Amino acid sequence: MTNSPSTNPPGTDPAGTTATGTTTPPAALAGRREWTALAVLMLPLLLVSMDVSVLYFAIPAISADLAPSGTQQLWIFDIYAFVLAGLLMTMGSLGDRIGRRRLLLIGAAAFGAASAVAAYANSPETLIAARAVLGVGGATLMPSTMAIIRTMFTDPGQRTKAIALWSGVMTGGIALGSVMSGVLVQYFWWGSVFLVNLPAMALLLVLGPFLLPESRNPEPGRFDLPSVPLSMAAVLPVIYGIKEIPSEGWKTEYVVSILVGLVFAALFVHRQRTAKSPLISPAVFRGRGFAPAVVLNLISSLGMMGSAFFTTQYLQSVLGKSSMAAALWSLLPTVLVGVAAPLAAQLVDKGVHRAHVVSGGFAVAACGYGLLALAGTDSLWLVLAGAGVLASGIVAVMSQMMDLALSAAPAESAGAAASLLETGAEFGGALGMAVLGSIGTAVYRHAMPSSAPAGARETLGGALALADRLPGRTGDALAAAARAAFTDGMQAAAIAGAALLVAAAVLATVTLRKIRVEAG
Repeated sequence: MTNSPSTNPPGTDPAGTTATGTTTPPAALAGRREWTALAVLMLPLLLVSMDVSVLYFAIPAISADLAPSGTQQLWIFDIYAFVLAGLLMTMGSLGDRIGRRRLLLIGAAAFGAASAVAAYANSPETLIAARAVLGVGGATLMPSTMAIIRTMFTDPGQRTKAIALWSGVMTGGIALGSVMSGVLVQYFWWGSVFLVNLPAMALLLVLGPFLLPESRNPEPGRFDLPSVPLSMAAVLPVIYGIKEIPSEGWKTEYVVSILVGLVFAALFVHRQRTAKSPLISPAVFRGRGFAPAVVLNLISSLGMMGSAFFTTQYLQSVLGKSSMAAALWSLLPTVLVGVAAPLAAQLVDKGVHRAHVVSGGFAVAACGYGLLALAGTDSLWLVLAGAGVLASGIVAVMSQMMDLALSAAPAESAGAAASLLETGAEFGGALGMAVLGSIGTAVYRHAMPSSAPAGARETLGGALALADRLPGRTGDALAAAARAAFTDGMQAAAIAGAALLVAAAVLATVTLRKIRVEAG
């Protein structure tokens, strides 16, 4: 294992095949040490992804103990994701300059320390601050792990398998976070959901310096400080506006927030094109296949989160499952997810063109949406099957797009490339909830009887709350109408999601068909 990343000669694809048909010598195969290092990297990655959903069951206990206001409770939930999304590009570029392993270890130390503070927080302000530092740590860990994988696994076939594992762990962690928080809160206190981070971070800090290679851009140039606030001003307002639209509607302040973010995004792009040493080098986008990989990865995230907006509510509010039961049922679809990315990697390794694998993944995911479109108000197994099929197709696509993007980007910019992928995924997730959520909400409001109370015509949760306060059959009728209307909205959103993924399959075929990746 070397201490510097290997790069492909100009004009070659990741497999080392040049535009003229000649080949370069094969890359060295990774051994036991590299695979052991990958296992060590998976632990913090799992915990970072779990922190997205770890508060689902802990928040009632936190509210009882710390008594946060409504605004403070929202910040306890959202500050982690906002800080993480806003700092991804900064941290990816910083890792390229100071060393990805060094940044990873610094982030792990910060993540562990913030977890301890969060576990023993005695006020809402302390918990919010600790969650913000957790977001900073998460922003260092996610692009650094991907960039280090790019460094350790120079053989295309092995790198594809390693990134497939990365994708599976990331997706599984989000599903596992809510369940683990429920179990821990039931048997311990709410701070235990943060303390579970400490052993994994300690293991990374102990073993990382021995197992992980250090790599950096040999000629990084001066760090462009003005780009940091520009990147955050571009990302955060857009994420905020898109995130609020599904629940609050297309209010003026959210539309303005998105427009302000887009203005700063244009300024950020201009800065990157004109600065001597930009935060994100334009050379990253000149890699063959990088731009399509970012776009297709964004669409994948859109499809994944768009379905989650409905399935989580369906299990709890339509089927009447408790939060804990709904979380346990939602683990079933991850069984299919666990085999999707490795299977996609195996197909590419066997010589199947990546364009066909990716378009096939989108087609499978579209079939998952098709199953959701057939669901009624009592279709537990159909919804779980649809969610599993959809997620497996999406994870297969995402693993291939991560591999393609990291392979196409210059090795010295691996951290920046990884951060762009993750930032695109954050945008895609927010868009999925906004676009498909808005479709479902519009159909719900149209399907609700005009005689229903105003609050019941807004959301399913509002309707069920009102139904509980109404007497006998009147409340039952309102609840039944709301559940049917929500299911109608889910069906309409699923049809739109399926159409989008079919279009993505066509786009993948067109944009990837000339990018050949051969077996390692």
